[in-house]
Amino acid sequence: MPDWLIERGIGEVRTARVEDGRIVEARILRDGVVTAGTVLAAKLVTAGRNAIAVAGGVEYLLPKGAAGVTQGAPLTIEVTREALGGGEPWKRPLARMSGEAPRAAPPVAGLELPFPSPDDLLGKAGWSDLLDEARSGIIGFDGGELRVSPTPAMTLIDVDGTLAPVDLALAGAAAAAIAIRRHGIGGSIGIDLPTCRGKAARQAIAEVVDTILPAPFERTAVNGFGFLQIVRPRRCASTFELAADRALFEARALLRLAGQEVGAIRLAAHPAVIAELDSRGEWIAKLARQVGGAVSLRADPALGMAAGYAERP
Repeated sequence: MPDWLIERGIGEVRTARVEDGRIVEARILRDGVVTAGTVLAAKLVTAGRNAIAVAGGVEYLLPKGAAGVTQGAPLTIEVTREALGGGEPWKRPLARMSGEAPRAAPPVAGLELPFPSPDDLLGKAGWSDLLDEARSGIIGFDGGELRVSPTPAMTLIDVDGTLAPVDLALAGAAAAAIAIRRHGIGGSIGIDLPTCRGKAARQAIAEVVDTILPAPFERTAVNGFGFLQIVRPRRCASTFELAADRALFEARALLRLAGQEVGAIRLAAHPAVIAELDSRGEWIAKLARQVGGAVSLRADPALGMAAGYAERP
């Protein structure tokens, strides 16, 4: 099986790197969000440090400025961090000046999956489990669990469990490194591990992260309180950050579920999810073409946010 599986859905493109039948890295490309790596023709609207350029009606922050470009002048920019959305909708996407001609971001190379498909390779690799982890922020491992909490400053990962402190710290550090890669967590990351005495034990814990987490990243040593900080490039939102925009996250998930039906269907879901779908008529039209029948909506306040389903009208 190729490293990456690519599934083009409604409102999103789902990509996943699969090893030994399990998703080890995933990224969701959202419709309407300019992908990191895209080069755009823009206009500088604010000069100086932390300059602002506009392209396609979207404001991009240029942390390194735009040397040699005057306010109001055209320039070319490369998107370095996508619009995050989720719990941080106020943050502008980031960009830098570029000498290239405008172009799309390099595409993800991998196996393009037909959808719907009876094989459902993405589902077999654990796509639903990945979404459940993003929803709850809870990831279990032998002897403990992680609790992942995105904040405006950093993503915090708390390690808890029943093992002895050093064993729990080692297992938790490994699980955290796996989760960081699996869910595409970037930027500043704090891992709160059990307190472990002894420099050798703390060094062994840090080395577990070094072994599992692919470069590039920087980290601190594990301090005396069991805290380890990691900094990784942040080019897009993690699945946890996407899940923070709960209704829209669940609307996209429901479209994938419903897309495997055949014939006329009605989508029943929490009112907030239905509102997101109702405001995007093009998504419903695409789903109707996909299933080969009319699609209607039904809001049910008794349903949980993730409990939407397709029924026969």
